[in-house]
Amino acid sequence: MRAILMTVMLITVAVALYLATVGGAEGTGQAVKEIGGRMNGVIESMNP
Repeated sequence: MRAILMTVMLITVAVALYLATVGGAEGTGQAVKEIGGRMNGVIESMNP
């Protein structure tokens, strides 16, 4: 029983850390999308 409880708590902490750092509106996943969009715009505006 203790092993199951510890496993559930570890998974909960891992999910919470993921959501706090990568997920969400201000996470790194959204930042990478925004920076990629800006880079795409700059590359498209360059003249060959």
